[in-house]
Amino acid sequence: MRRVARRLGQVLVVAGLLALPVMAAPANAAGPESVAALAEQLSPAVVNIGTSRRVPGGGGVPFPDLPDGSPLEEFFNEHNPNDGLGEQQMQEARSLGSGFIIGADGTIVTNNHVIEGAEEIEVYLTDGTRLPAKIVGADSKTDLAVLKVEAGRDLPFVQFGDSDTAVVGDWVMAIGNPFGLGGSVTLGIVSARNRDIQSGPYDQFIQTDAAINQGNSGGPLFDMNGKVIGINTAIIARGGSSLGIGFAVPGNLAKPVIDQLAQFGETRRGWLGVGIQEVSEDIASSLGLASTAGALVIDVTKGGPSEGKVLEGDIILEFDGKPIARMRDLPRVVAETAVGKAVPVKILRDGKEQTLDITLGRLEVGEQMIANQGTTPAPQAAPPPNDPAVDETADEAAARTLSDIVGFDVAPLDDAKRSQYGIAPEQTGIVVTEVRAGSDADRKGVTAGLIVTEVNQQEIATVDQLNELVGASSEAGRPAVLFKVVDPSGAARFIAVRLG
Repeated sequence: MRRVARRLGQVLVVAGLLALPVMAAPANAAGPESVAALAEQLSPAVVNIGTSRRVPGGGGVPFPDLPDGSPLEEFFNEHNPNDGLGEQQMQEARSLGSGFIIGADGTIVTNNHVIEGAEEIEVYLTDGTRLPAKIVGADSKTDLAVLKVEAGRDLPFVQFGDSDTAVVGDWVMAIGNPFGLGGSVTLGIVSARNRDIQSGPYDQFIQTDAAINQGNSGGPLFDMNGKVIGINTAIIARGGSSLGIGFAVPGNLAKPVIDQLAQFGETRRGWLGVGIQEVSEDIASSLGLASTAGALVIDVTKGGPSEGKVLEGDIILEFDGKPIARMRDLPRVVAETAVGKAVPVKILRDGKEQTLDITLGRLEVGEQMIANQGTTPAPQAAPPPNDPAVDETADEAAARTLSDIVGFDVAPLDDAKRSQYGIAPEQTGIVVTEVRAGSDADRKGVTAGLIVTEVNQQEIATVDQLNELVGASSEAGRPAVLFKVVDPSGAARFIAVRLG
């Protein structure tokens, strides 16, 4: 193979001389010859973290179970080697992870899942020093935690860099404690940016092929300037071993969270007070939009910052001057914005752009507010359905052909339908009664019992209005119709259904 490769290389060079000149590779294109000096410089600031907690456990050995009242029961119970064992016995569970020191005072960053539930935490320095650690603060949404140790001396520490400058192909180095083997150094490149692995609301991971395994969690990902650009958090694994793909929380996403945890012991994120969903291609088509950019508002929290300003059906295009290319961009940029800041929010409403000024609330307070509002009144008892022999209403007769167009049938929402589907008395709209199997509506989750409240962002109260708006969309040549639906629990969403 070496000879073939050498000969092939010679042919390519000759061919280059006959055609176009071979361009010399940039001096920095090759990987670093050695990272020994950098690893030696950074390793003292990387720590191993050991945790322990008490968990219920079993155990014991086979032993006779005597019937009640046996004359030997007391004797056997007294000498039973399993006494105190079983489900109530507490056993010690230990785990290992990594972390890194960000201040000479002993402030340490790691993953939340490394220390979650721990009763005792110990930090091991590279010089063999073992120190007890306490949790300063933790955040499950970004899987980050801040610890503190008291060493009685200044400790070596590392600093964050600008993770936004790291591009695909840049060299990166991970240092950590894989499988309990402390002080392990691995090298690789940035394989991808902005990965969403469905692990939390703010996924924006750096993907790398630098070897990351169990025990690397919480360790730093360095650039070649020795700056932390990520916190190693997750891997794609089989049987507990990495398959060569690891993920790190970007430093620019992590640092504000770490600063808040270190200062307050908790996070203080901005809150807009809206529920959103993705603008799919079908939704964009139904609204006559040229792109799928933005976040579609499906709910405005009562008493939240956006109440009276943002409306359901608005599409948020920009937040504080930052474009919202995808729905998942919005929660992240809002969370990174200071509580109480007044920000401009550009929206699309009725086909026209406008900018609103909204003062942000605090997410942690908003989550509690939403939880308190999250109760739906129980449906009241309703009279039995009408006699099926009675002639259907004009609205119900008109609805029979709707299935041919959008794949589902509807009916007026009366007491019988409320009782049949468990719909609250105060809910209004048109109820879906049947969905054609295999239709686009069926594939997109339209089911019997959903309530249709809007068609193409216009409120409806009758089946005739629904039919009229669906027909208008068909005549206008739109490929899909946008329905706002509410389930019996009160949760709303938009579904764009292609016209049949």
